[in-house]
Amino acid sequence: MQHCEPTRTPEVDAAALREKYLAERDKRLRPEGQKQYLATEEGFEDFYEADPHTPVEPREPVVEDTDVVVLGGGFAGLIAGARLTQAGVTGFRILELAGDFGGVWYWNRYPGIRVDSDSYCYLPLLEETGYMPKEKYSHGQEVYEYCQIMGRHFGLYDKALFHTLIRSAEWDEEIGRWRIGTNRGDEIRARFVVMCQGPFNKPKLPGIPGIKEYRGHTMHTARWDYSYTGGGVTGGLDGLAGKKVAVIGTGASGAQVIPHIARSAEHLYVFQRTPSYVDARGNTPTDAEWVKTLRPGWQAERQRNFHTAAFEAFAPGQPDLVCDIWTEVSRNLAAHLDETNGWAALADPAKFMELRELMDYRAMQRQRDRIGEIVEDPETAEKLKPYYRFLCKRPLASDDYLETYNRPNVTLVDVSETKGVERITEKGVIVGGEEVEVDCIVFASGFEITTDLDRRLGIRPFTGRDGLSLYDHWRRKPRTLHGLMTDGFPNLIFTGFVQGGVSASTTLMFEQQADHFSYLVKEALDRGTTVVEPTAEAVDGWCRTVVETAVDNTNFQRECTPGYYNNEGEQEIRSHLGEPYWPGFYAMGDLLQAWREAGDLEGLVLDGSDG
Repeated sequence: MQHCEPTRTPEVDAAALREKYLAERDKRLRPEGQKQYLATEEGFEDFYEADPHTPVEPREPVVEDTDVVVLGGGFAGLIAGARLTQAGVTGFRILELAGDFGGVWYWNRYPGIRVDSDSYCYLPLLEETGYMPKEKYSHGQEVYEYCQIMGRHFGLYDKALFHTLIRSAEWDEEIGRWRIGTNRGDEIRARFVVMCQGPFNKPKLPGIPGIKEYRGHTMHTARWDYSYTGGGVTGGLDGLAGKKVAVIGTGASGAQVIPHIARSAEHLYVFQRTPSYVDARGNTPTDAEWVKTLRPGWQAERQRNFHTAAFEAFAPGQPDLVCDIWTEVSRNLAAHLDETNGWAALADPAKFMELRELMDYRAMQRQRDRIGEIVEDPETAEKLKPYYRFLCKRPLASDDYLETYNRPNVTLVDVSETKGVERITEKGVIVGGEEVEVDCIVFASGFEITTDLDRRLGIRPFTGRDGLSLYDHWRRKPRTLHGLMTDGFPNLIFTGFVQGGVSASTTLMFEQQADHFSYLVKEALDRGTTVVEPTAEAVDGWCRTVVETAVDNTNFQRECTPGYYNNEGEQEIRSHLGEPYWPGFYAMGDLLQAWREAGDLEGLVLDGSDG
């Protein structure tokens, strides 16, 4: 791996840019916030429940008691299964809507899908499985195949029920178990339930008036229809020859699929509300000589380095092992402090944030300048320039996205002034009062990430003690012990972005959580315990800890352009990171390790008496 140099960035007028950023945000704000999107229900069920990849095999309903049910078979569920197995817990099921393991990497098979962060950090448990990614940024097909490798390596296929959608989850006080109902008529009574649905679980659709009137072909990027487009994940969409196609959305999936559609369609119309930050990918195959130099623990070291760049700052002389768009600001900041002998600024939080913000402005200006150099039409180039702080929207990498707008059969339609597409008709899309007739609409509109919990999960009812709804219990915000369990819901375990440690490598967060809850489950089973539940006092205490140690970044989020990173700019800021434990991911790991080593399960009640 080559040495990582800082990028050359231009001088900027930070005050003027800040005003520009706020103005660009304001014209995109919508009063309905998250309600501008439709859930994949009431006529749109196939955008979520139908499987275009694997036929559903008939099976008899499963009626059984088991120790653990894991809800979800993506990376979170695979890691849960691996850690439960290693802890000696063998009585568990993994329930998954898809036809195989993979989660988001099973469903998302649109042309061009690829990891947009460092694969050596993102793909979990590489040293345990003995796998090495083929490239720095793995293609989606490779990631899906790696999920299958994990399933086989940890012996999880025999535990899995695929094509199984959770309809209900109800705590039964009499038997001390969760009753799980599914779309296959199953009745599974589980001692513990582990929620591993992941943040990119359920697609959402733009709530554009007339969306049900359209008579052409539609698809969501998370449910790609190759029977219509032809081709495969590497492109060759010959079914689009002679067709006019609309893509609504220019986030991660939109930016990856747009170049492939453009190569095959007669004409492509891209409807963009907010441009994405899209830098060069610079993908490289894995260097076999570099692999030979790796020593045990190399992935954890790399993941910690990545975390430092994303959430903290490099120390003097600390290398940037990842060297990509995610680490640019920290890398440039370290170089600036080297040049100015200004490392003392790290001791002053206000000065440090001022310097980091400046590096942010300069890096974003570098990207805008780059767009002007690549995109030939000045008007189109201006529309593609992102005016917001780095990490207001998910940064993207592509070596052909911007270049696509130089094609004569591609039209970029800016819908920022109307805050989105105005209407969909039987024949096409209306913007600025004019109808654009198209044969196919591709919704690249993302997932239910920061919408209300009942929309994200779709499990109804979801009730704990005395019929208490989880959605009512968490109506204002989550309340947990260590981000993993909540009062009133015995034996229920959460994963993901709740009230725990957040890592730059999301899959590493799943590992930390699985290390902890697999210990809890094993301890409970070894002690003959039927019920494990945090006390209300312990939950209140953890909620206070989360608040008291929090770093207030709500102003940053509020000034960002609306998107799923900041709950579409609603007044009640709801971050896609949940309500994290701000002392940090590694501090969270130390806290959980010390808790386990104490051995007294502080804050939990077992079988109705203090554990």
